[in-house]
Amino acid sequence: MSHPDSFKSRKTLTVDGKPYVYFDLQEAEKNGLSGASRLPFSMKVLLENLLRNEDDRTVKADDIRAVARWLEDKGSAGHEIAYRPARVLMQDFTGVPAVVDLAAMRDATETLGADPKKVNPLVPVDLVIDHSVMVDYFGQPDSFEKNVAVEYDRNGERYTFLRWGSTAFQNFRVVPPGTGICHQVNLEYLAQTVWTKEEDGETIAYPDTLVGTDSHTTMVNGLSVLGWGVGGIEAEAAMLGQPVSMLLPEVIGFRLTGKLPDGTTATDLVLTVTQMLRKKGVVGKFVEFFGPGLSNLTLEDQATIANMAPEYGATCGFFPIDKDTIDYLNATGREKHRIALVEAYAKAQGMFREEGAEDPVFTDTLELDLASVVPSLAGPKRPQDRVALTDVAPEFRKALPEIKAGSKKATGSAPVAEGTRFPVEGAEHGIAEGDVVIAAITSCTNTSNPNVLVAAGLVARKAAALGLKPKPWVKTSLAPGSQVVTEYLEKAGLQKDLDAMGFNLVGYGCTTCIGNSGPLAEPISEAITQNDLVACSVLSGNRNFEGRVNPDVRANYLASPPLVVAYAIAGSLFVDITKESLGLGKDGQDVYLKDIWPTSQEVSDIVRQTVTRDLFESRYSDVFKGDVNWQGIQVSGGLTYDWDDRSTYVQNPPYFEGMSMEPKPVEEIRGARVLGLFLDSITTDHISPAGSIKANGPAGSYLVEHQVRPVDFNSYGARRGNHEVMMRGTFANIRIKNQMVPGIEGGITKHFPSAEQMPIYDAAMKYKDEGVPLVIFAGKEYGTGSSRDWAAKGTVLLGVRAVIAQSFERIHRSNLVGMGVVPFVFEEGTSWQTLGLKGDEKVTIEGLTDVRPRQKMEAVIERADGSVEKVPLLCRIDTLDELEYFKAGGILHYVLRRLAA
Repeated sequence: MSHPDSFKSRKTLTVDGKPYVYFDLQEAEKNGLSGASRLPFSMKVLLENLLRNEDDRTVKADDIRAVARWLEDKGSAGHEIAYRPARVLMQDFTGVPAVVDLAAMRDATETLGADPKKVNPLVPVDLVIDHSVMVDYFGQPDSFEKNVAVEYDRNGERYTFLRWGSTAFQNFRVVPPGTGICHQVNLEYLAQTVWTKEEDGETIAYPDTLVGTDSHTTMVNGLSVLGWGVGGIEAEAAMLGQPVSMLLPEVIGFRLTGKLPDGTTATDLVLTVTQMLRKKGVVGKFVEFFGPGLSNLTLEDQATIANMAPEYGATCGFFPIDKDTIDYLNATGREKHRIALVEAYAKAQGMFREEGAEDPVFTDTLELDLASVVPSLAGPKRPQDRVALTDVAPEFRKALPEIKAGSKKATGSAPVAEGTRFPVEGAEHGIAEGDVVIAAITSCTNTSNPNVLVAAGLVARKAAALGLKPKPWVKTSLAPGSQVVTEYLEKAGLQKDLDAMGFNLVGYGCTTCIGNSGPLAEPISEAITQNDLVACSVLSGNRNFEGRVNPDVRANYLASPPLVVAYAIAGSLFVDITKESLGLGKDGQDVYLKDIWPTSQEVSDIVRQTVTRDLFESRYSDVFKGDVNWQGIQVSGGLTYDWDDRSTYVQNPPYFEGMSMEPKPVEEIRGARVLGLFLDSITTDHISPAGSIKANGPAGSYLVEHQVRPVDFNSYGARRGNHEVMMRGTFANIRIKNQMVPGIEGGITKHFPSAEQMPIYDAAMKYKDEGVPLVIFAGKEYGTGSSRDWAAKGTVLLGVRAVIAQSFERIHRSNLVGMGVVPFVFEEGTSWQTLGLKGDEKVTIEGLTDVRPRQKMEAVIERADGSVEKVPLLCRIDTLDELEYFKAGGILHYVLRRLAA
C-alpha cells in the first residue's frame, strides 16, 4: 500500500548532489504535530520512526499524534507504539539461539517445498563474537595467543555454526573472535548515526537505531544512536521485520554543567551519574543528557556514561548529535559523505544540538556540576554504591562483617585480625583478608575511552620507572574492547609499560565483567577457601554483583583503569591509597599515588598524538575476515545447516515439526494439568536456564549421557543453541519455589493423578507422552527481570499452553505470545490462592479458536473431588499482530509462512 503520510512530512534532502528521501519533523510540526520541535532529541527519533513507518495498521496517525500529546503530560500516558529499529546487534552468547532459529526456519521452508534462500534477516544484523574468551593465561607475553587457542578449543562447535551462518545468510554479518567487544566495535565502526536504505529506486535517510541482545547496547547512545538491550525473541522479531512493541517513555533530563577537575576521569563521572540516577529512580525510562557541560566531555566520555544505563536502570542514556559527534565520526574513519549526511540531516530535522539553544521539555530533570566529581570506586556488590576514593578503605572495613555474614563458615568462627597473612602453598607470599587478587582492565565501559586507558598506561610507566611492581597474589589482565586500543597503546610506547606491571593483553572481548575472569592460581584459591577470607577484585567494568566476577572473590569494586593499576600495586583494599604508600621504590623510598598519577594535560597530549583516523581505517578495513583460526574453520552445509546429532551445543529445535503452509486451527485447552503454582515476582531468572549446570539435574544427566564430563559442562549461556539442554533447565533454578511442593526449593513438581514428586522437566515429558496439555498459575509481576528468550521458549517446549497470573511483566507477556503460549490474568481480587488451588486440578479454557485481543474468557476448574468452578479471565493477547502470531503458532511460524509464500 502507498504511504499515508498523514502529516505531509515526506521530503527530499540533497547532500553533495545526492538526493535522500526523509520524513521532515519540522514539516510534520506545521501539519498537525504542534510543539514537536520542543521534544527531547530521543523522542524526536521515535517520532521520525512512526512517521516513516506509518501504515494505518501497526502505526496509525493517532500513534503519531500521541508523541505530540506527550508534551502535555510529559510522558505519563504511556501510549503503546510499534517501533521498528534500523538494525540488530548480537553477541555470541545471546545470538547463537537466534541463528539456530534462522537455520531451523530454512530447513522448515525446504520441507514446505519453498526456496530456503528466502529465509534471511529482513533488517541488517551484526553478530560480534566477544563473550567466550576467558582469562586462563595472564601476565605473560604469550597470554593472548594461549587464551585464543583455549577459546577455539572450548567453542569449536558454536564457532563452526556461526561461521556457516556468516556465509549462508544475507543481511547477516559476523565479526570473528579476537576483534573486540560488540559495543565498542559498534561505537567505532558499525554505527553510522544516520542510516540509509534503498527502496523503490530511492535512498531513504533516517536515524540509526537498533536493538541488541546485550544490555549494554546502550553504549552507542553516546554517538546519538538510539538503542537498548532486548531479549532474544524481541531481537528475532525485529530481525524478521516485525515491530517492537513499547510504551512511549518518560524522559528524564540530566543537565550537566562545568568541567571535570584535573585528576578525575570519565569513570569517576559515570559512577557519580549512576549513583544519582539510581537514587532518582529511572527504571523503564529514557534518560537524556543536556546542558553546557556536554561541551566539556569527549564523545568517548559520553559513551562511557551511556554504557552504564542498565546500571542506573534506564532504558537508555541518550546524547544528541553535535559537533563532537561529527568530529568523532571523522576521527574513527567513517566515510566523508556519510559524515556530511549526518550533519545535514540532523540540522534539517532539528536534531543538532546548538550552543545556547532552548532546552527540550522533559518529564523531570536533575543536575550535576562536573567540577564536583571526585575520584571514586563502586562496591563491594553493586555498581550504584559509589565510594569516594578517600573513603574506600574505611568503608570496606565497615562492609566486611556483612560480607562475611554470608559465609558458610561464618557461624562460630573467630574474626580474622586485619593484616593476618595465611600461607600459600609453594609461594613466598601469604594471603590476607582484603587482598586484591584480581585487577582487571576490562569491559566496554572504559576500554572504549582512550583517556582512561592512556592514563592507566602512564600510571604503569611512572610506577615501573620508580621500581614498583604489582603484588604477587594479584591476577592482572588487560582485555581491550577493540584492536585499535592495542594500536595506540603500542604507538605511545605504553603497552610495554603495562606489560611491566603484568597488564599484558589477554584477549579482545568481555572477560572479567561477565565472570570470564578465569580461575585463580589453585594454591591461592585453596588458601582463600580454607581460611574463609574475603578476597577482592578491582575491575574497570560495569557489573560487580556478588558471585559474578569469580567464585573465590566476595568483594568487587568498579574503578577507572589507572586506579586498577594502582590497586594491583597496593594489593589490598585496606590500603588507603590516597594517604598511604603504595610500596617502596628502587631507591628504598615510599611511593605514593600522587607520585605516579598523570595530569589531564599529559593524558590529552598523548591521546592527540596517537589516536588517529588511520588507526581505525587500518584495523577495521577487513573486520569480518578474522584470524587464521577463524579462516581455518571447515564449514559443511550450504543454504541449510548440516546439523550434527552428536553436538551438545547446537541442535535443530523442534518448533516447526509437522508445520504446514496453512496454520492448523487453534486447539482448545481441555483437561490441562497444572505444572506449577508460583507466588509473586517470579523472574525470568527463575524461569530461564542460567549459570552453571548441576550434574544431578535433568540437564546434567543429559550431558553425562552424551559423554560430556561435568568439568566440561560449561554454562547454560554457552549451550543456548541446544534446546535439549535448555528445556531441561527451564524452571530448574535452585531458588524457585513451586507451591505444589511447599517447603522445597528448586524445579520440582507433582505429577497427577499419581501425585509422584519429580523434576518439572520429567513431569512435563510424562504429561507429553500422555497427551495432556499443561498450564501454570502465578501471582503478580510474573516474568520480571531480564527479558530472557528461553523463559518463553522453554515454557512452550515443556508443553505449557497457558500461563494464568495476576499480572505480567510487559516483555515476558509479549514473548509468551510470540512463542504461542496464551497469557491470562485473573479479575482484580482473584488469585489461585483465593480459589484454593492445590495443583491437582484439571483446567479447561475454550474459545481460543476465535479469540479476540483482550477478550474476557473463563477457565473451568475441575477439582480432585469432582466439583467444578468457573473462573473469569482476561486474555492478554493485546493486539491484532499478536493475535496473528498466536494463530500461526508463534511469531517464527508467522514470519516463516510469509517468507515461504
